[in-house]
Amino acid sequence: MSYIQLKNICKKYPNAEKNSVTDFNLEINEKEFIAFVGPSGCGKSTTLRMIAGFEDITGGELYIDGKLMNQVLPRDRGIAMVFQNYALYPHMTVEKNISYGLKNMKVPSDEIKRKTDWAVKILGLEEYRYRKPKNLSGGQRQRVALGRAIVKDSKVFLMDEPLSNLDAKLRVSMRNEISKLHRELGSTTIYVTHDQVEAMTMADRIVIMKDGIVQQVGKPLELYEHPANKFVAGFIGSPQMNFYNVQIDKNTVKFESGETMPLPENIISRLEGKTKDLILGIRGEDIKLESQNIELYKETKQSAVVENTEVMGNENNLYFNFGGAPTVARVSKYEISQIGDKIDFVFVPSRIHFFDKTTEECLF
Repeated sequence: MSYIQLKNICKKYPNAEKNSVTDFNLEINEKEFIAFVGPSGCGKSTTLRMIAGFEDITGGELYIDGKLMNQVLPRDRGIAMVFQNYALYPHMTVEKNISYGLKNMKVPSDEIKRKTDWAVKILGLEEYRYRKPKNLSGGQRQRVALGRAIVKDSKVFLMDEPLSNLDAKLRVSMRNEISKLHRELGSTTIYVTHDQVEAMTMADRIVIMKDGIVQQVGKPLELYEHPANKFVAGFIGSPQMNFYNVQIDKNTVKFESGETMPLPENIISRLEGKTKDLILGIRGEDIKLESQNIELYKETKQSAVVENTEVMGNENNLYFNFGGAPTVARVSKYEISQIGDKIDFVFVPSRIHFFDKTTEECLF
């Protein structure tokens, strides 16, 4: 049985022309790690705040452990929340920040000490125990905020972009810490982020939102390999998928700028009966420059001039214009191309996606 259920959840603010969240349906299992991801303003934080009880639910029903929560106060929902801005008390030490909530709950002093000691140890804060927030780094402050949440023995943890204020290196280490903490506590976690890398690396399942509407729910690799529509395909993955407006003429793809590319029969048969005007999508790693791949897929061979390069260390990104659209190929670090070089490349046919031009839904 699902531990958290959201049934047709809607949110409309007073005087707003449209909903901020529309018909949100989701079932979350106990101990699952769910990520809400999407661009700014898509409704992910609003949905989280409705689960927490900080926002009223305009329509629909929210259940936690089988109990209807629509009218239940936040403090009675059995949840703990970690905010983006840490929300630490500046005049209190690490120890007192972590234990303060327990004191308000009238927890016995020996129990407070036991839980605070445990949180300080599990989060590696022993040497900072008596420091105040102003004497801590961003990562240390975030760990204190996590500590304050985990001592409450809540079965549900809600995290609203908790790493967005940290630098890139610290975000990676904190991602690992939060994932490890989730496994050790066995809690049900809902994590809001605009960073698809965070969602892909941490979550059991991802909920992708746009304009207050759920676009797709699935495991990270499922969303990457089988996006429901063009938005999901472009949002998941870095660099994002390349898109081209194309026409299908018998067994040939015609690009907007005139290039043509033959397609295998198994792909043509799947497009039978579809409109001839489509959007073709392919990820950068499925555009190949190596001689063995060019020989293998020589029917799809194309050429372009490199306009920019990004040396990433373990790989390189090559930028060029093809098919009337900007294109990026993600290639091996051993593939050295310079701006102005003419390159030959091929599309791996089995990795091509097609989208309906009107609805933008993925055909395959």
